[in-house]
Amino acid sequence: MLIEKIVGSGSALRSGVRVDTVSFEWFEQGRKIMKKTSSAGEEIGLRLSEPLRDGDVLYEDETRAIVASQNPCELIRVEVRDMREMGRVCFELGNRHLTLAISEDGVKTPYDAPTFEYLARLGFVCARVTEKFTGFTEVKAHAHADGHAHGHGHE
Repeated sequence: MLIEKIVGSGSALRSGVRVDTVSFEWFEQGRKIMKKTSSAGEEIGLRLSEPLRDGDVLYEDETRAIVASQNPCELIRVEVRDMREMGRVCFELGNRHLTLAISEDGVKTPYDAPTFEYLARLGFVCARVTEKFTGFTEVKAHAHADGHAHGHGHE
């Protein structure tokens, strides 16, 4: 089956409809073309013009719906107490070009041991958690023509 558009949200499904899920990783949500296998074993081709989100309905008829389901992953959750600490942690993680999910009381980023240890060494309150990574800000990397011609260096 080829799916080319998202038809709704999982919260709006009719009762009694059999739900078949298509799992994806957080870093796949911006991909335009993917091949997946649903939980019922059906081959699904995705050719989407918009990002895939957890709970998106990809197909629905009278008896069944195919719903996107983001897999949980390991994350670093950094608790922050005030705006100054928020600024510090966002600077440190942004300087490493990491993808962040920012909330009122903290920041989350995909887990890796060196980043976790670095943040702990800087005095941040960190926890290693497993949950869905949603609400993140996509940061696009940019290339430099001749070395650091645009003044963005890491000296």
